[in-house]
Amino acid sequence: MQITVTVNGVERSGDVEPRTLLVHFLRDELGLTGTNIGCDTSSCGACTIHVEGQSAKSCTMLAAQADGLSVTTIEGLADGDTLHPMQRCFQENHGLQCGYCTPGMVMAAVSLLDENPNPSETDVRIGLEGNLCRCTGYHNIVKSVLACAAESTGASK
Repeated sequence: MQITVTVNGVERSGDVEPRTLLVHFLRDELGLTGTNIGCDTSSCGACTIHVEGQSAKSCTMLAAQADGLSVTTIEGLADGDTLHPMQRCFQENHGLQCGYCTPGMVMAAVSLLDENPNPSETDVRIGLEGNLCRCTGYHNIVKSVLACAAESTGASK
């Protein structure tokens, strides 16, 4: 079936089997490999993207379900060579180790701050509980999100 999806601001079309997962369409058809495949069960969050501005796990969404919708991947956050504030905060606060979970974690964190611009540490931990990291213990991930929130609101955390 033919689908058309606006991905990172660019309309993209493709011919997909009805059972094709959105994560496979993004990676295999469009070459956007920043969206990672972790568990295929929506448990890890490595495949988190934004669909119509809302955080979504692309391993449990069919590509056909995205037909006519707007999708943002990790590649679409930066503005050219200028990192998105959340990407920069993850970099500055060492919010990653191996980096495998980082794209999904960043996407989920951006969505979290869209919903709650001034979260507490507990809010961040609860807001990111659908995204797993096997390396960091989460301390610097939470620190990164709080730094971005403080920067955005002008508050100091």
